[in-house]
Amino acid sequence: MGETVAVNNRTTHSHHSHHTLVDSLFRYAEFLKFGELHVKFDEATGLTAIIAIHNLKLGPALGGCRLYAYKTADKAIEDALRLAHMMSFKAAANHLKHGGAKAVLIKPKNFKELDHDAYFEKFGEFVDSLNGRYITAVDSGTNPQDMDIIARRTPYVSCTTALGGDPSPQTAVGVRRGIEAAVQFKLGKASVEGVHIAIQGAGHVGYSLAKQLAERGARLTMCDVNTDALQHCVDELGVAICLPDAIYDLNADVFAPCALGAVLNYDHIHRLRVPIVAGSANNQLSHRHYGDLLHERGILYAPDFVINAGGLIQATALYDHGDMKKSEQQINGIYDTLLEIFERAAKENHSTNEIAEKIALQRLG
Repeated sequence: MGETVAVNNRTTHSHHSHHTLVDSLFRYAEFLKFGELHVKFDEATGLTAIIAIHNLKLGPALGGCRLYAYKTADKAIEDALRLAHMMSFKAAANHLKHGGAKAVLIKPKNFKELDHDAYFEKFGEFVDSLNGRYITAVDSGTNPQDMDIIARRTPYVSCTTALGGDPSPQTAVGVRRGIEAAVQFKLGKASVEGVHIAIQGAGHVGYSLAKQLAERGARLTMCDVNTDALQHCVDELGVAICLPDAIYDLNADVFAPCALGAVLNYDHIHRLRVPIVAGSANNQLSHRHYGDLLHERGILYAPDFVINAGGLIQATALYDHGDMKKSEQQINGIYDTLLEIFERAAKENHSTNEIAEKIALQRLG
């Protein structure tokens, strides 16, 4: 039997195997140059929350609150660390005066039976206890109504119904601008008219992106495991569809991953038959060195944390009571930011994600 550890007045028994797990998570946090990791348990409401604050150099850290039924706590912590690290890069690469953070709520099995308001109010108190170092917002699994509940307990929240709500349409605008930049750079085309784009995912961002591209005359093929969401795109936008796994084999101009992360792995990259990868998903590369593989294969990759920053730009402007006109310009500016990265990567013969990371790291000092 391992020794007994008290966590917030709760006694748990730890075995030595847990130490290696905790050690490896700590090593991972150290490797990513992390600032803070906060954990909150509340038995009464069923809340288990993790807030990872990566960096505060450019300002208070802003990042979404993800609600997901993680299989294990270490998976949740790892996700929080990975996503917060990317939020720092996202803010820095897109000239935002904020650091990167992420909140992860481990969704309990009995979530539907819990007091929803009490659950999110308790999370709001947790956010408030960090005194403004972390500002929360919408992410997968949460919505603007949840942010309204959180706002009863803390002012450090964006994407409430009063503050613009769901940022996914703005994320989609930025992704469309990024696709236009990639099409201009790689295919020499000034618009997406007639360009064949394969969109993986028909969720909020995928749908919004498809709508904008369809309006501009692009040819679309989509897939999603959610057949209702996919059918909605067929009915409204007349898109072609394919099976989820077949999307990697399509002969198209652009592959746009707008669903899960880590889809750009060794196998999938070798199957791709497109000159461009540009989509909204977070952490698209299953390992950062796969950026080199895309580069070697002559596939132009729009680094995820640059192209998908529209929602963050919007959430930041709303929270800071910034100028919405300026925020719109910044989202449109993703086009120029990416062109700059593409040109520099071509000139230096490096992968685009390496160049984008260099730029972000320079701003993070």
